[in-house]
Order: sequence, then C-alpha cells, then structure tokens
Amino acid sequence: MSTTADAGMKPTRVRHKILGLVVLAYFVTYLDRVLISNAMPVIQQEFGFDIGTAGVIMSAYAWAYALFQIPGGWFGDRMGPRIALACVVTWWSAFTFLAGFSASTTMLAVCLFLVGMGEAGAFPISNRALSRWMLPSERGFAQGTTHAGSRLAGAATPLLVASLIGAYSWHVPFWLFGAVGVLWAVFWYGYYRDLPREHHGINAAERARIEAALGTAPKKAVSIPWKLILSSRQMWTVAAMYFCYGYSLNMFLAWYPKYLNAERGYDLAQMGLFTSLTLAAAVVGDIMGGVLSDLIIHRTGRIKFARQSVAMVGFLIAAVFIPLGVHMDGPYATAAMFGIGVFGLELVVGNAWAVTLDIGGSFAGSCSAVMNTLGNVGGAIVTTVTGFIVAAYGWSAAFYVVTGFCIAGALLFSRIDAGRKLAEVAAAPEL
Repeated sequence: MSTTADAGMKPTRVRHKILGLVVLAYFVTYLDRVLISNAMPVIQQEFGFDIGTAGVIMSAYAWAYALFQIPGGWFGDRMGPRIALACVVTWWSAFTFLAGFSASTTMLAVCLFLVGMGEAGAFPISNRALSRWMLPSERGFAQGTTHAGSRLAGAATPLLVASLIGAYSWHVPFWLFGAVGVLWAVFWYGYYRDLPREHHGINAAERARIEAALGTAPKKAVSIPWKLILSSRQMWTVAAMYFCYGYSLNMFLAWYPKYLNAERGYDLAQMGLFTSLTLAAAVVGDIMGGVLSDLIIHRTGRIKFARQSVAMVGFLIAAVFIPLGVHMDGPYATAAMFGIGVFGLELVVGNAWAVTLDIGGSFAGSCSAVMNTLGNVGGAIVTTVTGFIVAAYGWSAAFYVVTGFCIAGALLFSRIDAGRKLAEVAAAPEL
C-alpha cells in the first residue's frame, strides 16, 4: 500500500485499469452468449430439430441467466467481487467448453443452462466491483464502456464463429471461448482488490480522490437490505424498464442471425457479416450513451435529467428504426436501419446501469441484480416465444412486438429519478 509520502504525486490510474479488466469481462461474457445464437443454425441442421425446439434450447440459457441474477448479485455483495467474479467466470467457461462436446440436444440444453447460471452473476458482480472504484462523474462513461465491450464481442463473434465453423466445426468455438474465460479469471484474481486501500499499485493521491468521492467501506460483509430494495417503487420501475430493454435487445442477440438466414436467405458467411455490421452500431451507442449522460451532468448538475433524456431518446430511436428495418430492401439498407435501432437501444443501457449505482450505493450489486433479473426475464421470454410467433404470424410481427416494448421502455424511464437514493447509507469507519 502507498504511504502519505505519495500524497503530492500525480494520482495513479489503477481504477482505469480495473475498468479495462471489467470491459474484458463483458467482452468474454458476450463471446459465449452470442456464440450460441450464431452456431445454432449449423447445430440445428446437424441435429435436425425445428425452429420451436431451437428456441427452447436457447431459452435454457436465457432462463438460467434470468433466474440467477439475484443470487449472483447476492454472491458478489457477500463474497466480494474479487472472489465472486473469478468463480462465476471459471464456472461458465468450463461449461462452455463442455458444451462443445454435446452429442444430443439434452446435453447441449443442460450445458447452456449451466453457462447461463454462471453468466447471471457477471454484470451485477462487475457493477459491484466498480462501485468502490469509479468516481460518480465517471459512472456513465464506465457503464457505457463496459457494455461497449460486450457489444464489441457481439459484433465480432458472428464473423469469428462463422470462420471457425467454416474452417473446423461448430465445436471449436465453444472450446476456444471456454479457455479464454478461464485465463481472464486467473488474471482478475491476481490483479483486482475489493477496496482501493488493499491494492498494492494505488498511491495515496488516487486513493484520497476515490475516498473523498465515495467514502470508505467496511472490510467485513454487511447485511443487504432486501426489504428496502424490494419494497421500492422506483426499483421496480427501473426493473420494468429494463424488462422492455431486455426483450428488445435479445431479439437481436438470440434471433437476428436466424432471421437473416431464414427470412432473408443469407448463407453462413453473409449471416456473420451482416449480423456483425448491425451489432457494431451497439458499440457506438454504448459509449455515446454514457458520455452524453456524464456531459449533461457536468454541464447542468441534473442527474435525473441526464439519465432520462439520453435513455428515452434511445428507446424512441429504436421504436422508429426497427420497423423500418423490417420493410427495407437490400442487405446494407436493412443492416443500416436495424443498426440504428440497436444504436438507440444501446443509448439506454449505460444509463440504466448507472442508475443502479446512483440509487444503490454500497448495494449496487443487489440493485443491479434485481434490474437485470427483469431484463433477462424479458430476454428469456423473447428467446422462448419468438419461434412460435414467427411460425404463427411471421418475422414482421415478432419485430413489431419489440417496437411496442421500446415505446413502453421510454415511458417507464420518464418515471425514474436517478438522484433519489434508495437509502442514505452512512460510511463506516476504516477498520
């Protein structure tokens, strides 16, 4: 640990290196998540099941991911992000690797369920990891950057998976991505510390800056105020808004490659290329959403207005351009319209997660877990029902449902006040 002799020195930037590691964690999470939907057309062809069965198999991951959000957030708050995040990344990476050996639909579904169980803790625990390191004025940027890491993986994975499957088989990306996750977990455990004062690389100047903004935190575990969290109307408004976001985004993560293949007639290479082009817009939206929100806070000091204005505009952009994508002719025009729609959705996400930091404080992990639970219930529902909607009414109807949820999300965000904390938790003295 640094001493007070360092006080006159330029602050270190350990918190930004930690942010970089969290960005990589989000990247690894989406490597595995987007792998499933992009490998599914090939797996479906090999095993010979229909589109409804494909939805059920993918929903095994989606429902586990939704149901274990709160346990994952609790685990992170209870054990601390250093141990908890290393554990869950190792868990899901191991089962991603095993999924590559699947010889039946049952084995594949079980492995995907266990992958989803582990990944459920990733975002809540990562949010908790940042809550003791990132300054309030950096939170929008931090959340936008972390989610940009996940969407960068979402954009890169289709091309990578298509190349690996074309050169080898669908099994290989599961093995490769599983190994990458284990390597990340080892590096995280070696570098990250739960509190700034425990990190050997931080100097007194950076530590003082962090603690001046955030206070200090007790080393021992504290009781999580579930009654307060679960009885908060604002918390449930945040969660309902994120349900709308989760349903909408997962249409693109789970079903967009299949849509391009089945409705537009794209082959494996085209499917990978145009899925990547569409999801690349998400990276820009993530970063811009966080930067714009922080900029408004710096200029006006109005945190409620900053979070609301950017997120509501994002939802409304998605509501306009997703239907245009459905009716657009030509692959590049289609990708552009859907891409702008996804860009709009991603203006939302950094602000949504920043809200859980704004209102949750020391219990940001548990608050974000509640929000992300509802978001991923939405994701699980769209993964499960879209195959049946398409079979009954066609692909256009499935995208119109997404449009409706985007409008509802904008209305719900208008009711969220990021400046109103769930509780004022007094800073505990250093031990």
